[in-house]
Amino acid sequence: MKRQGVERKLAAILSADAVGYSRLMEADEAGTLAALNAHREELIDPAIAGHHGRIVKLMGDGVLVEFPSVVEAVQCAVDIQRGVAERNETVSQERRIAFRIGVHLGDIIVEDDDIYGDGVNIAARLEGLAEPGGICISRQVFDQVETKLPLGYRDLGARQVKNLARPIHVFEVRFDGEATAPGAPTGDAAGIQQEIRFCTAADGVRIAFATVGEGPPLVKAANWLNHLEYDWRSPVWRHLLQELARDHLLVRYDERGNGLSDWEVDDISFEAFVRDLETVVDAVGLERFALLGISQGCAVSIAYAVRHPERVTHLVLYGGYARGRRRRGSPEGIEQAEAMMTLMRQGWGQENPAFRQMFTSLMVPEATAEQMQWLNDLQRITATPENAVRLRQ
Repeated sequence: MKRQGVERKLAAILSADAVGYSRLMEADEAGTLAALNAHREELIDPAIAGHHGRIVKLMGDGVLVEFPSVVEAVQCAVDIQRGVAERNETVSQERRIAFRIGVHLGDIIVEDDDIYGDGVNIAARLEGLAEPGGICISRQVFDQVETKLPLGYRDLGARQVKNLARPIHVFEVRFDGEATAPGAPTGDAAGIQQEIRFCTAADGVRIAFATVGEGPPLVKAANWLNHLEYDWRSPVWRHLLQELARDHLLVRYDERGNGLSDWEVDDISFEAFVRDLETVVDAVGLERFALLGISQGCAVSIAYAVRHPERVTHLVLYGGYARGRRRRGSPEGIEQAEAMMTLMRQGWGQENPAFRQMFTSLMVPEATAEQMQWLNDLQRITATPENAVRLRQ
């Protein structure tokens, strides 16, 4: 028997949250609360009501909304993002509130006034994949709205996300007046488009790789951590990647266990990393190419070059190490490594400013506020805490 007050139905679910909310609250608690409430009262709540949505719950800096129409849900998301962009024009960069929005069409469980189920979980994961100021939708939503709304869409491919067994096929909504997301390419670089594909390693793990540009091939070995889409737009990587793509066929890939590659993997090891590089270059069809290794990618690049010297024209290494922290014979270094991994298990991907500041100061000591936010977001979207630790180990 169905419990009283519980039902199942198909609905469009919109999930939204504010970017860097903890950082903004830390800087100006009263001002941030006032700005967030103003956005809600003057823009977000009226937009939801105007598109016949029902606010299910408010979650501090976020909101979960149910719509009877998927078209209304997407149009509401667009109206909110356009409105926020306009309101932010008179606000200084460091005090702007930007939102991520995800929209999914799926089966939900309704109990009293709350909703549960995969439909809600997927909407939340889509929101987490969206750029600040952006909207991500699932394939189910795209199929319904593609010809019904005057919008553009960018296919981001299949994404493996936390706590869901199957990948989600994700589309990014492109709309006029869209706020430029932090890290988004501008000027001539905005016209350079990468192509993301997948190949399968010998043990069945899917590896995501990207190709962009024309000219002599240059392969960048994966390092800890990568995300093909997010790195391409990031304030840390984009300048280098876009310059390399101007004069080369640039090939990059996401290491197993993170980014767009499979997250549920048994073998995370140095040998697996080398085999993944072999798989990618074979999938692209490269005979001879330059190989770029950065940090963790240096050792992988060297191992590949030793095994396949006839295929590597140049070996470019930056920021590598002959021995990892645990192999350098320093008790202090080992103790620090163990402490870092304990903290990663507890704080990885959270908005907790204490963890974020510590980790960023070690990884990017002179980071700007934008770069710090990027690194925090990278933690959230590229790997689970467990995989981040395994990859670091």
